[in-house]
Amino acid sequence: MEERTRAYLRGRFRDHYRRETRDAGSGDSTRERRADLPLPPEADAREWGYIPWTDGSTRMVRHQSLLELGEVGDFLRRERPRHVYFSAGRYDDPGADDMDAKGWRESDLVFDIDADHLSGVDPQRDAYGEMLARGKAELRDLLDFLTSDFGFEDLTAVFSGGRGYHVHVRDEGVGDLGRDARREIVDYVRGEGVELDALQRTEMGTTATRRVLDTDGGWGRRVHRAMLALADELLELPEEEALDRLQEFDRIGESRATTILGAVSDDYETLAAGNLERGGPGIRQLATVTTERVVADESAAIDEPVTTDLRRLIRLPGSLHGGTGLEVTRVPLDDVDSFDPLVDAVADTFVGHDVAVEVTDPGSVALRDESFTLPEGDVSVPEYVAVFLMASGRAEKGRE
Repeated sequence: MEERTRAYLRGRFRDHYRRETRDAGSGDSTRERRADLPLPPEADAREWGYIPWTDGSTRMVRHQSLLELGEVGDFLRRERPRHVYFSAGRYDDPGADDMDAKGWRESDLVFDIDADHLSGVDPQRDAYGEMLARGKAELRDLLDFLTSDFGFEDLTAVFSGGRGYHVHVRDEGVGDLGRDARREIVDYVRGEGVELDALQRTEMGTTATRRVLDTDGGWGRRVHRAMLALADELLELPEEEALDRLQEFDRIGESRATTILGAVSDDYETLAAGNLERGGPGIRQLATVTTERVVADESAAIDEPVTTDLRRLIRLPGSLHGGTGLEVTRVPLDDVDSFDPLVDAVADTFVGHDVAVEVTDPGSVALRDESFTLPEGDVSVPEYVAVFLMASGRAEKGRE
């Protein structure tokens, strides 16, 4: 990145923070302004860090406390940083240079979804919007686990401004969880080691023992729900189509499919109770492949090191991402489906006028429901496109 590009972005980031972090009572009647950025709980007990717009360096300035930074809005307007972070951990002395000297108290439970790390995603091939859509699908799965399986209530979902999403959990009791406990949560959410044998229990019947799927909660409930959904689907299909549907599963041929369909048709209530004996090996095989499919479909691909790191620094919601120029945006849980990062995370500061840039990496950009196909060389584009291109290394600031 050339110096004139850095200088331009540094200046416009400053303008953004001046515009967005003024006191609500500033007297500016031309635009309804927000108060200073909402801070995480116990912000003064957290470590803070940032990356400045320095010459070719992305080295972080960290081990900062709010006593050293000052009021966050003033800091952002003064330093106009490239990236801003705060710690998941809370400390007795957050500004201490040595981690052991900080005096760890507790840490938020933080989850990170990186779209470019997802299975089947290729950042060189897939469009940015397509990757973010995959990331949001994983976010939905993660939130379902956190609310349905764990019962967490104090959740904050955040678009990272880059290629993914963060979720902060601050329910009472999670703060003092150690690395091993957090790793267990990660393994559960990712479906690590989930197999049918671990989801069933043995019960004594009137004449023999029987295997029963645990339907009270967790992965057992998820598998049971999927099996009942399939049973309902089979009962609505003509017999031949139902048999064909069952034979789509591994190791279920025509004979087993006939047995399974008969069990579903004649004794639906037994299956609804989780009984895996009715229908013989066919039902158990169906339960096995259903387990595999449910784990593949419903597990959330979270980044394990982020969740298990008690000292992790995470992006500040409301700040700008120096690699895209997009805003690190809180996503209300009720609005996850409707949230569009390529629209909702575009900062108003960069809307309303065009800027000249020299494109070095031509191609397409989609922002604010518009698509731009950019050739190499000098072009004039809306500033939010220009900022995205410059911040992501695809363009330099055009010469005036």
